[in-house]
Amino acid sequence: MPFPLNTPSPCFFYFSLTSILLIASHLGYITGTAADHTSTIIGAIIDANSRKGKEEITAMKIAVDKFNNNSKNHKLSLVFRNFTGELYRAALTAEELIKENKVQVIVGMDTWQQAALAAEIGNQAQVPVLSLAASASVRPSRQLGRPTLIQMGSNVSEQIRGISAIVHSYHWRRVIAIYEDDAYGGNAEMLTLLSEALHRVGSEIEYHLSLPPISSLSDPRGAVHQELLKLLSTQSRVFIVLQSSLPMATHLFQEARRMDFMGKDSAWIITDSISSFLDSMDTSVIPYMEGALGIKSYYSKSNRPFLEFSTQFQKNFKSENPEEDNAQPGIHALRAYDSIAVITRALERLASDDTNTPNMLLKNILLSDFSGLSRTINFSNSNSSPFIIINIVGKGYTELDFWTQDLDNPFSREGGDKNSGRNTTRILEGPVIWPGYLKRVPKGSEMPTVAKRLKIGIPANAAFKNYVKVDEAQIEPEKKYTGFCIDIFREVVKILEQNYSLPYKFYPFFGTYDELVDCVYNKTYDAVVGDVTILATRSKKVEFTVPYAESGLVIIQARPKEPHKAWMFLKPFTMEMWVVTGALLIYTMFIVWVLEYQSNNPAFRGPWKSQLGTALWFTFSSLFFAHREAIRSNITRVVIVVWLFVVFVLTASYTASLSSMLTVQRLDSNATNIEGLKATRSVVGCDGASFVREYLENVFNFEGAHINNISNQNQYHGEFQSGNISAAVLGLSHAKIFTSQFCKNYTAGQPLNRFGGLGFAFQKGSPLATDVSEAILTISEKRILKELEDKWFPRSAECSATENDKLSLGNFWALYLLCGATSTLCFLLFFLRLLIDFKRHQASRSDESIWMKTVQLVHFFRNGQTEIPNERLSNLSPHPTGDDWISPRWSTASRFDTPGGSRRRSSYRDYDSRVSPSDVLEPPETSPLLYPNTLDRN
Repeated sequence: MPFPLNTPSPCFFYFSLTSILLIASHLGYITGTAADHTSTIIGAIIDANSRKGKEEITAMKIAVDKFNNNSKNHKLSLVFRNFTGELYRAALTAEELIKENKVQVIVGMDTWQQAALAAEIGNQAQVPVLSLAASASVRPSRQLGRPTLIQMGSNVSEQIRGISAIVHSYHWRRVIAIYEDDAYGGNAEMLTLLSEALHRVGSEIEYHLSLPPISSLSDPRGAVHQELLKLLSTQSRVFIVLQSSLPMATHLFQEARRMDFMGKDSAWIITDSISSFLDSMDTSVIPYMEGALGIKSYYSKSNRPFLEFSTQFQKNFKSENPEEDNAQPGIHALRAYDSIAVITRALERLASDDTNTPNMLLKNILLSDFSGLSRTINFSNSNSSPFIIINIVGKGYTELDFWTQDLDNPFSREGGDKNSGRNTTRILEGPVIWPGYLKRVPKGSEMPTVAKRLKIGIPANAAFKNYVKVDEAQIEPEKKYTGFCIDIFREVVKILEQNYSLPYKFYPFFGTYDELVDCVYNKTYDAVVGDVTILATRSKKVEFTVPYAESGLVIIQARPKEPHKAWMFLKPFTMEMWVVTGALLIYTMFIVWVLEYQSNNPAFRGPWKSQLGTALWFTFSSLFFAHREAIRSNITRVVIVVWLFVVFVLTASYTASLSSMLTVQRLDSNATNIEGLKATRSVVGCDGASFVREYLENVFNFEGAHINNISNQNQYHGEFQSGNISAAVLGLSHAKIFTSQFCKNYTAGQPLNRFGGLGFAFQKGSPLATDVSEAILTISEKRILKELEDKWFPRSAECSATENDKLSLGNFWALYLLCGATSTLCFLLFFLRLLIDFKRHQASRSDESIWMKTVQLVHFFRNGQTEIPNERLSNLSPHPTGDDWISPRWSTASRFDTPGGSRRRSSYRDYDSRVSPSDVLEPPETSPLLYPNTLDRN
């Protein structure tokens, strides 16, 4: 039966009811959503009793009031929770705010650990957590499994890199890290980051001082004093305060100054956990920190938003906290204000977006990008807070440089962006006021106030006992430990003890030198005193002093018996020298013969063979100063004087050089270098405890089977004699000792390699290394080191001779030039006079040919005549002739002074027979006055 038309069907009722329910639920959701967005509740977990918490509360209230006054449709409300309890209560407080107070955002927390626990609850409820605490992590929190945790504070890792840049710029090798323990191990990550950052710049943490939480101390000052007493035994005086509350920092610096830890050569560096309060702390506390450097979050104090905020903040802070003396806002107040600004901007973007999901607020917060009061707010990976380096002076501080995050040039005067193109520097431009008003950069180290005996390792099995010798039979240290190195160290200690006490104790070590150096590296010993070679690999582990002796590798070989050498006498001069000397001798012989022949010297007259023999004999005999021939010409005497001087110098040099060659034998072997030893597969000896064996194998590729370890210097001679080794490879200083002891049997070659020298080794960053280096230079300048060398390495008289090189022409060219020039000049003068006399003779015969004149000149010279034989003198006094200036015996009658003068009387007839009668005049009558000698003999 069909239903009536005016009767509703069951389907209609069902459809209508469903529609009404859907509309009602939709209207209810819209109403609820609208109601939820009309007010946003922000939960704040703050320590309201601390200065930091007080600033944050005031700043948050100002930001909320500003938003509420400007917004008509949306309001913010703050729910504060004063948190000073245990760490685990941070999660409970966050859970309470979310469940009971229905907060949509949580802000605050003093430590990163508290924020992490609160974020665990926020992750479950999808509630963003904005942390105002500094983070020690490099990576963003969302990469660590906490997507709702947002960091508003600075990054500790960035500050630590800035600290390492400061330490590196001033070359401080060791530091002391100080921090206030939070009792939950939260500082372990900061220590790890600091240690890694310092290691990258070649420094290290010598000691880390953990101060107990100040909330757990009844007597904070006394507790700090007891902790600082531990630093009296440390050497480093570079103190880095990683983290501390303001009350603990106040006690720390007060006690440090009272205990003279902020005196000369000390340096203090503070992080943002302390420097952030410098703008707001009591000015009476700041002078205790004077001289310290600090890394401080940078923010501009001159822009309009900050000035407006600062005015409102001071007004509200004074009314809310009348007990506080300073009402200036610090970085913590600015971050708290910016955190509310982040939320309000996210809410504004959320209101304009139609899409609405539970995590949309978090996404909008992460999209924040604006210039806040504390910094540019941007939560991308590249975001970093700007830091500036400050210097605490008086009751305030001065801003030095920005940190650019560039390790090569980490500081900039104009800005902190390393890519800005501005000038950057490696060290702070300053000027820096250091603790104690020190004008120079502090050394950052000093000897411990509490004297601790140094543990010094010495090589007990040193091959050469002249350097280090350990006599176990002796009891007194002065006799038990002796040697060149020991005496140097004792002299160094005498100098250092003028400034501070340096107790020490020697510990003999029976191992290799590399193992001994490793004992300093792992801090078993404080230092090594011995003949330790400075190597690059060792310098990476320990700190070496300046070298006190040179070092290198030298090949020692036995001297072979020198065979007889028949031509040994030729070695003093080079072949060039012999040739030039012979040529000069012959030239001088010729000049002497010419001059004396013309002077009618009977010793140089006669047959040609006789004249040549006389000239040669005279010149050679002059080499031994055995000549007996008389010299008549003065000009010849000049030549002979210069020649005899040359002969004297040559014979003296020849004698000295030959004597040296005969005294000092040269090494004559076919294996004089390392390649020769390898080629002949020779066995070499070396000190097995030193680095030499490893160096031969690794650098020179010498086979290990051909290397013989020798542990004592006296064993080398026996190994050579027995033929077990063909050569020895020793250090340069060791080779000098060995060759001075066996100078007649062994010889040393040229150094194969040069090293850094012999020095003492100390732990990295030890201030003793610098002080000992200065003391070594002092004893060297005072010749104390030379006296110790003479004491332990005396030179043998028979081994002190030195070898001379061959004498070459370069040594005597000036002397040869003088001799040759003198002889040539004398010859030219003689020849010029001869030409003048000859021209006077030929004055009336200008029609003769050149050849005839040359022939006549030769005959004129050969006959020793100074005037024409067929011309008579008009009087008894002859005209001056060419022989007049040569000798007083210039007369032509001197021709007959020689034996056989009757034969010489026919010289005129010989001359006439060679010249035509028409060419000569009638010879004059012979006068007895012209030939007195002839008349006497007849």
